[in-house]
Amino acid sequence: MVDDLNAEAGRALGIMLVSASAAVFGLAGVLTKSIHADPLVITCWRGLVGGVLIGLYVAWRRWRERTPEPLRLGWRGWLMAAVGAAASIAFIAAFKNTYVANVAIIYATAPFIAGLLGWLILGERARMKTLLAAVLSLSGVGLIVSAGLGSGRPLGDGLALLMTFGSALYMVMIRKFRDTPVVWAGAVSGLLLFALGWFVAEPLAVSVRDAWLLAAFGASFAVASVLWTEGARLLPAAEAGLLGSAEVPFAILFGWLFLAELPPAASFVGGGVVLLAVFAHAGHDWRAARRRAVA
Repeated sequence: MVDDLNAEAGRALGIMLVSASAAVFGLAGVLTKSIHADPLVITCWRGLVGGVLIGLYVAWRRWRERTPEPLRLGWRGWLMAAVGAAASIAFIAAFKNTYVANVAIIYATAPFIAGLLGWLILGERARMKTLLAAVLSLSGVGLIVSAGLGSGRPLGDGLALLMTFGSALYMVMIRKFRDTPVVWAGAVSGLLLFALGWFVAEPLAVSVRDAWLLAAFGASFAVASVLWTEGARLLPAAEAGLLGSAEVPFAILFGWLFLAELPPAASFVGGGVVLLAVFAHAGHDWRAARRRAVA
């Protein structure tokens, strides 16, 4: 009885942490568009603040778990950090060049693209429902991108697609390089972005207002990452994935509330198709996991 209560309490805490993570991640578009600096400057300071805070979190976890082994990335970890940094640059630049809703919806297809890449690169067997969901979601993305061609925003939508493929590749690398410290690779990725921005852009040429927003952006990224990491430990993968999908409607809602963004009708139609595929697929996995747990 006590074990059941503890398990339910842990699950409730996991739900709250992952849901809060999705909401904080959903602020990325609003923060990016609220900062007047160029994308490289934004990624520079977001990388520094986020990388340092995530690094402190990694150190705390290692101290708490009394991990004696030193942190070593190796070539696999550095490759993951480089891919993550490239995807982050495309992510920020995409928000600057198209609607928040478009970026969020296109990014929602990352798990399906990761499934296709896993099949091509790792030889993983792809489930039929995943392939069908991937086709459906990509057709929705096609509608969004075609609308971007007509509205003069093809660059932003293209960058969102590039970022999504980069993130999907990162997911595949996580599965492939299981012995690599993933969270630490994320922190190093942020520090790489800081180094790049420092030498290529002018990170000190920002207003006081932008400086505060940049610090908040980096902190929000770190907080969301930590909330997700801690919450996902307490939940089955299917349930964590379903709750994490809430980032998309959160991003769209925040874009409407804080930026008064109303994308064209094709974005709503395409977005509806993508969200149908995402939530139907995630919901099916969650129900299947619940049935197995009950059995």
